[in-house]
Amino acid sequence: MMFRSSCLVRSGGCILAAALLGHNLSARGQVPDAKLPEQAQEEEQEEEQGPSEPIRRMIEAAAETGNRAKLDSVIEAALAAYPDEAEAIDEMRDAGRERVAALASAQREQEQAALRQAGILDRWEGRGQLGGFRSTGSTDNLGLTAALDIERVGIDWRHKLRGRIDYQETNGRVIREQYLAAYEPRYQINPRLFGYALGQWEKDEFRGIEERIAASGGFGYRVIDGAAMQLSIKAGPAWRRTIATTGETESNLAALAGLDFDWQLVESIKLTQDTDLVAEGGGSATAFIGSSNNTLNLVTGLEANIIDSLTARLSYTFEYASDPPAGAANTDTLSRFTLIYDF
Repeated sequence: MMFRSSCLVRSGGCILAAALLGHNLSARGQVPDAKLPEQAQEEEQEEEQGPSEPIRRMIEAAAETGNRAKLDSVIEAALAAYPDEAEAIDEMRDAGRERVAALASAQREQEQAALRQAGILDRWEGRGQLGGFRSTGSTDNLGLTAALDIERVGIDWRHKLRGRIDYQETNGRVIREQYLAAYEPRYQINPRLFGYALGQWEKDEFRGIEERIAASGGFGYRVIDGAAMQLSIKAGPAWRRTIATTGETESNLAALAGLDFDWQLVESIKLTQDTDLVAEGGGSATAFIGSSNNTLNLVTGLEANIIDSLTARLSYTFEYASDPPAGAANTDTLSRFTLIYDF
């Protein structure tokens, strides 16, 4: 009897000690193997799903941005991290690219719908240029240059308006006063070929031109149409009527040849080959070729972006006329420094 009682007491003590130890560990949070039923169920589901589910979510999120490059980067990283899932990732890649293409198509349709519904005064964009100088002392100089370019791009049509003023005086005497205005509509026949028309008016008394009107029409072609570089050429017949400061009037048939060039050297610096006659994307060179007088307007420019809508521009203009009015030089050059505001 005593032996049984001792065993019972001893067994009871062991049970009690084990219970107390479990209570203390639970109170201190030191039971690492104890899991709630919900946690265990979630872990089992994740183990069954494997890495394919998080990969799918990641690829779908990248596709929803509509950025093909971003999607490809995510897929490349997924293949490197989970090479065993290559087959599943390839299927996700195809689905993702289809989604990106669908988003791009929907965006184009929305843009075309907006263009069709836009009024004639809607969707105009432009840039204004302003520059000048002032000096005093042995000579008193004042100079001002201003330009305005506005453009409206539709589905097939593009309309461009351009105006410019150059003014300079020295010791109270005006030595340069030049005005120019031009309008050029274009019709895009296909992504590279286009037809154009051009009307221009200019006045430069110090080059012997009281008034000059020019009109031209023809075809052009985009030779290079990249993200960083664009190059297009155009040519067509032209007509010019010039009234000289002497009172003489001359009208001639001519030919127009043009070259438009724009090169984004780095993110914030652009090199342009520009003209005062027509400009596309920031640069061009244009020549009028006639039986009695050939002219060439050539402008080389360098633009540096300051902030989002503000750009600094340094340009050099070269103008040539083979048969200028009496008293005017064959060539005329001008360097400009201007600030450009895009709107």
